[in-house]
Amino acid sequence: MNIERQIEFDKIKDIWSDLAITDWAKEKIRGALLYFSETELKKQLNDTTNARFLIEKLGTPPLQNISEIKEILSIAEKGDCLTAYQLERVERVLVVIKRLKDYLSRGKIYQNSLAYYDENLDAVSELGQEISSKIRNGAVDDYASKELEQIRKKIIKCEEGMKQKAEQILRSNKKCMADNYCTFRNGRICLPVKKEYKLKISGCVVDTSSTGSTLFIEPAGVAKYYEELQLLKISEENEVYSILYTLSAFVLASAPTLYEDLTMIEKLDFIFSKGKLSIDMDAVEPTINTERRIKLVEARHPLMDKAIAVPLQFEVGENVRGIIITGPNTGGKTVAIKTVMLNCIMAQCGLHVTCKQANICMNGSYLCDIGDGQNLSENLSTFSAHITNVLEVLREANKDSFVIMDELGSGTDPTEGMGIAIAILEELRKSGAIFLVTTHYPEVKEYAAKAEDIVNARMAFDKETLRPTYQMIIGEAGESCAFYIADRLGMPGEMLKVAIRAAYGEEAVKSYTFQNMEGKIVKKSTNKITKAKTGKNNTDLATKYKIGDSVMVYPEKKIGIVCVPINEKGVLRVQLPNKKIWINHKRVKLHVAAAELYPEDYDFSIIFETVENRKKRHDMQRKYTDVVIESEESQ
Repeated sequence: MNIERQIEFDKIKDIWSDLAITDWAKEKIRGALLYFSETELKKQLNDTTNARFLIEKLGTPPLQNISEIKEILSIAEKGDCLTAYQLERVERVLVVIKRLKDYLSRGKIYQNSLAYYDENLDAVSELGQEISSKIRNGAVDDYASKELEQIRKKIIKCEEGMKQKAEQILRSNKKCMADNYCTFRNGRICLPVKKEYKLKISGCVVDTSSTGSTLFIEPAGVAKYYEELQLLKISEENEVYSILYTLSAFVLASAPTLYEDLTMIEKLDFIFSKGKLSIDMDAVEPTINTERRIKLVEARHPLMDKAIAVPLQFEVGENVRGIIITGPNTGGKTVAIKTVMLNCIMAQCGLHVTCKQANICMNGSYLCDIGDGQNLSENLSTFSAHITNVLEVLREANKDSFVIMDELGSGTDPTEGMGIAIAILEELRKSGAIFLVTTHYPEVKEYAAKAEDIVNARMAFDKETLRPTYQMIIGEAGESCAFYIADRLGMPGEMLKVAIRAAYGEEAVKSYTFQNMEGKIVKKSTNKITKAKTGKNNTDLATKYKIGDSVMVYPEKKIGIVCVPINEKGVLRVQLPNKKIWINHKRVKLHVAAAELYPEDYDFSIIFETVENRKKRHDMQRKYTDVVIESEESQ
């Protein structure tokens, strides 16, 4: 189980690490461990206090990342020559060491023990002076040696001579030149000579223009200067290397001292990062004890804004080893137990704590079960994951342990969960560990009231505002306040009676005072579901009237004969004495069925079709024809 992640100590480390400068200090912070030696822990806490004091009095110490310098020293140890840049970096670190030494020295006037670390720093002033006198702006200075000074003066004189000679030839042969200025090609000073005049200028062709019309010629008179210049540059290079090797040897000789300085810088960086964290979190040095007592005055969660965090008063020890915390949801139970453990762990890591005052015991181990431990990869339910974690906690718990558990016994049947919770608490009590547990089970509260070394505590709740106050009151059992809140928010008394009776029995109902005794749940009007209208079956309508049926047509009450059955729109066609009409089936009533008027298979075309159409139909049945039968609508 990842204790640091569960209680958010990993986030504290992230903040703390950002305050460190050196890579070593950052790595040490990320792997920060508890101190189990009382002497060492008290020394670490004292260092944190002294670091904060110096920062507040003298400002932030002059520290810098030194990883690059370690690499440079390793190069020197191999016997390689350091570059001017690398030597300059060494010199800058020596300046930092001197400034840090001076910074600590100023702290001695306050009798601050951390200030005496200055005696462990050696700025190696001779090395620093030697480098600064010979290296400037990332290069070997002209005055690094008399020999180098003379060589570079000769180089300057030679270069000027080359230029003057080239310009003299240029002026004397203007008509031969493509331009009126000299140029450098391939590191040589050249004249831009027109191609047709190449024989006029004595010298060596160094380059040609893209068009080929211009030749870049190094005059013979200039060439002798170039040869001299090359010899001078070789001498310069040799002298520069000689100086760099000498300085590198000096660095190598000073390496043991420098390594000690770097180690001290890293150590101080770690210490001062604790002081910076104390300032940023407005923390205080705790008192450390080994008597299994914890007392926090106005404690707050280190990651919460001080302006909104509600101070926590907490005390355990003497005759109390375990505290059972109850109260409403979102009442601050989880934050409370995290606050206590976080401050204890911070103290045992040598950090200041976010309290007004604190007296904290050293613990051999910190164990916890917080949050949703659901493990999908192992196919474990929330309850299974909790139990697996709890069993691991119980295996490790002893008289030197500090244990916190959140929502003990949750995630399963309430009755069985309650039983398991009490069994776990009993095992914790037997272990002798200090433990804080949150729960909602009333039976657990009853157990705590009777058990030795265990007390109840509650998170206070403001019944007027219906808001938690986030204050822990030790010695009192809490309540969920669910019924009270529901009552205040308007739940009818009859509903509450049912709820209380189901939870605590009839006697509890009698003892409860209802604010909203009368009343019922008033149903609000909601959107109604409208079903789609189902039309009449047109198939049934189609069989209602057949061709030849005698029907009564309303409201005229005229007798007609059906000549076209009902269509999908519920309309049929009726032959009246002098015309045919389309009419809705609702205006028609069967008078005499066709079966009663005509024989079976009677040809109604005799009645409803013209002689011409009947003849056309007859011809179409006998042979192909392109005649057209007129429809009823056209008649």
